[in-house]
Amino acid sequence: MLRLYHLLLGSILLVLIPLGAKFVLPQFSPPKEVKSLAVVKLPNPNEGNIWQKILGNATTPTNWQVAACKGNAPLLCVSSRGELLGTVEINVYPLANNEDFQKKLLATGIAPGSQVDYQSSKYQTQVLPALKAWVADHYAAFAKDRQGKYGKQITFLTYPPQPVPVGKLQGIRYGFAGLKQQGGVQEQHIGHVAFDGTKLYVITTAFDTGTQTGKFDKLENLAIFQPYLYAIAADLHLPQ
Repeated sequence: MLRLYHLLLGSILLVLIPLGAKFVLPQFSPPKEVKSLAVVKLPNPNEGNIWQKILGNATTPTNWQVAACKGNAPLLCVSSRGELLGTVEINVYPLANNEDFQKKLLATGIAPGSQVDYQSSKYQTQVLPALKAWVADHYAAFAKDRQGKYGKQITFLTYPPQPVPVGKLQGIRYGFAGLKQQGGVQEQHIGHVAFDGTKLYVITTAFDTGTQTGKFDKLENLAIFQPYLYAIAADLHLPQ
């Protein structure tokens, strides 16, 4: 019986000793060299969005917020209590790729590629006719498109272009609307355009079911935000 007990005890020790060595011995082993860990910077989800760089001290209606939308699309998100109300889009067109606007500048005495003081009264006087000509072409293209789309069911109206500051740049505010013959608004668009000597900036938003980006789903929300948009455009960090 005693021999049987010793035999069982020996078998148990053969099993336990390797396990004990596995968990206990490392505590007495020389410490391993700890390699320094590089700090990994997580990507900003809206780092590629130009609004992240140019948005100034934006004022909004009570309980409304504006911020660069997540992602790289050039959209400004307008929301209230977590609900997205609309977006404002900005597109940047390099002058080198825009022969049409180059011609408009030449017609006003500004040679493409020339160094200009965008804040001088002389330059502002020269660039305004080029911007107004751009808006006129923009109106004509939309009017032609809407005539083919709606015929006489919608009356197309344009707003007189107004010189306004866009950041530190001379800009033009423009807009147009489509009114239903039976009453009501089919669409309304608000835009700003400015030029910094090398790039054309076009800022737009709308109430229009046919527009994919840069729009509000409800006309009343666009109407509320409209004067705040004017203030936001004037306070942008432009030129970059």
